[in-house]
Amino acid sequence: MPSPTLSRSIAGRTAIITGAGSGMGRATALLFSAEGAAVAVVDRDAAAAAAVAAECGGGARAYALDVADGEAVARVVAQIAADLGGIDILVNNAGVSSFCALDDPAYEEVWTRALAVMLTAQQRMVRACLPFLRQSDAARIVNIASTEGLGATLGDTPYVAAKTGVIGLTRGLAVDLGPEGITVNCICPGPIRTAMTDAVAEEHKVIFAKRRTALRRYGEPEEVAHITLSLVLPAASYITGAAIPVDGGLMARNA
Repeated sequence: MPSPTLSRSIAGRTAIITGAGSGMGRATALLFSAEGAAVAVVDRDAAAAAAVAAECGGGARAYALDVADGEAVARVVAQIAADLGGIDILVNNAGVSSFCALDDPAYEEVWTRALAVMLTAQQRMVRACLPFLRQSDAARIVNIASTEGLGATLGDTPYVAAKTGVIGLTRGLAVDLGPEGITVNCICPGPIRTAMTDAVAEEHKVIFAKRRTALRRYGEPEEVAHITLSLVLPAASYITGAAIPVDGGLMARNA
C-alpha cells in the first residue's frame, strides 16, 4: 500500500500564537511545541508569555504585544520572522471579555476595545504575516472565534459582534488567499475552562453544561488546541473558510 504524500507533522514549522500567555493560547503553544514547531508565544503580558515559552522549551520564544496596537503588530511580526526564519502558521487567539449592558456608560469603550482586540487585530496580524506566509509551502491561518459568533448571550453584544465579524473575516480571507494555497479557517469554542470563565462558579458551570451541551461538561483548552493543530497540518490542504464549533454539542442541542 503506498504511503501518504501529505504530511501530518508540523515539525520544523514556525508558528505565531497570540494570546498565548494563558488558556487556549497556552495549550496551543505547548501542543505545537511538543509537535516540533518553533513557536512565537505572543501575549500582552510579557511575564505570562515568558513563562509559557519556558514551559514549551528551546523551540519557543516570548514576545510582548498588545495586538490592538497596529504599529507594534508590524514591528513584532517582522522581528518574529527574523528570529524564527519565517512564518508558516498564524493562530489569532487573543481575546478579551466584553460583557456590557447597552445602557452602561462604559459601553462605547468596551465596544471599541472588543473590536480592536478580537477583529481589527486579526486582519492586521494576517496582513503583517502575509509576506512571510507567502514564502511557506503550507501556510495556515486559524482565527479563534466563538459560539457567540453563531448565537448570542444576553448583555454580550460587543463580544458577539466581534466574534461574528471573525467568522466573516475568515470566509473573506479564505476566498482572497485561496488562489495562493493559503488556508484560513476559524474555530468557535463553546464553554471552555479559561481565564475568561474563571469567574463563573463551579456549580454554575456544571448547571450550564448539563443544561446546554450534549457532552454535559465544560471543555478543556487542550481540546481546542488539538482541533487547531488539525487545521494547520500540511495535510489539511483542502479545508478553508470553515467555522468549526468546538463546543461539546452546544450548537447542536435544542433542549
